[in-house]
Amino acid sequence: MSTGKINVQTENIFPIIKKFLYSDHEIFLRELVSNATDATQKLKALASMGEAKGDLGDLKIEVVLDKDAKTLTIKDKGIGMTAEEIEKYITQIAFSGAEEFVNQYKDKVDKNVVIGHFGLGFYSAFMVAKKVEIFSLSYKEGSKAVRWECDGSPEYTIEETTKAERGTNIVLHIADDSEEFLEKERIQTLLTKYCKFLPVEIVFGTRKTWEPSDEKDEKGNPKSKEVEVENIINNPTPAWIKKPSELKDEDYKAFYRELYPMQFEEPLFHIHMNVDYPFNLTGILYFPKLSNKFEAPKDRIQLYSNQVFVTDNVENIVPDFLTMLRGVIDSPDIPLNVSRSYLQADGNVKKISAHITKKVADKLEEIFKKERADFEAKWDDIKIFVQYGMISDEKFYEKAVKFALLKNTDGKSYTFEEYENHVKPNQTDKDNKVVYLYATNSDEQYSYIDAAKSRGYDVLMMDSPLDAHFINHLESKLNNVQFVRVDSDTVDKLIKKDDAQVSKLSEEEQNTLKPIVEGVVAKEKFSVVFESLSETDSPMLITRPEFMRRMKDMSAMGGGGMNFYGSMPDMYNLVVNSNHPLISKILTEKDSNTQAQLAKQAADLAMLSQGLLKGEELTKFIKRSVEMIH
Repeated sequence: MSTGKINVQTENIFPIIKKFLYSDHEIFLRELVSNATDATQKLKALASMGEAKGDLGDLKIEVVLDKDAKTLTIKDKGIGMTAEEIEKYITQIAFSGAEEFVNQYKDKVDKNVVIGHFGLGFYSAFMVAKKVEIFSLSYKEGSKAVRWECDGSPEYTIEETTKAERGTNIVLHIADDSEEFLEKERIQTLLTKYCKFLPVEIVFGTRKTWEPSDEKDEKGNPKSKEVEVENIINNPTPAWIKKPSELKDEDYKAFYRELYPMQFEEPLFHIHMNVDYPFNLTGILYFPKLSNKFEAPKDRIQLYSNQVFVTDNVENIVPDFLTMLRGVIDSPDIPLNVSRSYLQADGNVKKISAHITKKVADKLEEIFKKERADFEAKWDDIKIFVQYGMISDEKFYEKAVKFALLKNTDGKSYTFEEYENHVKPNQTDKDNKVVYLYATNSDEQYSYIDAAKSRGYDVLMMDSPLDAHFINHLESKLNNVQFVRVDSDTVDKLIKKDDAQVSKLSEEEQNTLKPIVEGVVAKEKFSVVFESLSETDSPMLITRPEFMRRMKDMSAMGGGGMNFYGSMPDMYNLVVNSNHPLISKILTEKDSNTQAQLAKQAADLAMLSQGLLKGEELTKFIKRSVEMIH
């Protein structure tokens, strides 16, 4: 047996490691199981090159919990280590890395410390253990087994020992303040979280299951018997590491259920990524049904590095709009900090992000071109995703403009180019601008939609929570196009033409009538305006000015700097149809009470049609209507 002292200036390095090294103590298990996986994969590589002789045997990694002894052991049957290798890799390289880390970062936690730079994975064990033992036997012929022990001080011991099997056992003697890691459920949860797709099978205890027995029931069918089997934590060959040609649609759906066992809705479609230049990237992204939900995703994209789970906070790796998707991204080229919880903002990350955006856009365009009917059927479920992408990412917009759809109130879908050609002849105003009429609620705005369609106009359905922003964005992008909501003006003024109707009332008559109408509505809410409409149009109707209403909608969605509009009261125009016979009757009525009553009735009817007549005002309207019918 020999003892040694690690040459460090910091007298007790471990409390500092415990405090600063990792943001979350639980990841010690990920680090140690990942090391065991690396050792096993190295052995497989050496065997394939003929450098490791003999039968490799069972290469499963075991995680063994002994609550009574207060130990947690990670066993592998990989390459193992000689005494010299333990001295080199554990007490020199890794420990000097730990010392370097402490010297650089003990006064601050720098989120850009790159893992691998310090070789610190093994020392994460000391976050939860008061003593760590290593038992190892190298694959090299003639090697002797060796035991290393350290109790968290700079002193360690190393000695020969007996070990029958090749590989390494790391034994953690769990510290008193970390006894949560002696609970079976806690370890099971952590292994499932971090090691679910590691490339070597990981065993944690046993589990009970049912299988057919030799006995038969009365119908001659085999009876089931309960058996105890190894509890295999992981799937070493997840779908994303396979070639797309090896997988059927059902395989992708099965993998989605494996990723999100609590998600019962099937994905709409998937994108399988496999890139090896200029960086390595594999993965599968799924489109969930989004409909009109604009909310933080509960089941997020998971980021892996060589099948080791890193994080599901992928905001720095993919643009914001892509975080609405689900699935897996795996890349060893994503630079991770020492705790693997933060990403380095370097050129590689930007390239990977740009590539994922391109792949998603290409896939959507491909589906649109090959299966347009299916794409249109799914459009309402992905619309909000595409809109968000077009608003927030210029490169995505450039591609999406070919497949993004506009859907009208009859349920017919058009690309942007198709729609412009469809409405241009009939919906170009006197200033040569093409006007896109739209509605946000087909029931509430039915009368306006109906009036527009009676003029031969087409009306788009724009009912997504992002539409206020999206419309603004499109007006800045599309050439000579203006969006106008159907209830923002009277039907003849929605698209301004040269053939304006002549008013039956003179300006003087309108000025006489205006205070009478103003007297029956709330001045702070309604602005009274006269317009020359058809005699068949309503005597009075309500419109909402486009600019103010759109600003308020954008403010409600978080429009940045638009709080000013959000706090303003709702304003409406009460449009008086100067050509309607009832308006002439109000003007000529001699009795002022009857005159006011008729004006109030016409105004209330306009409000009623828009759901604005409520409470006491609605009760009074009903009572007055009954009296007028009598």
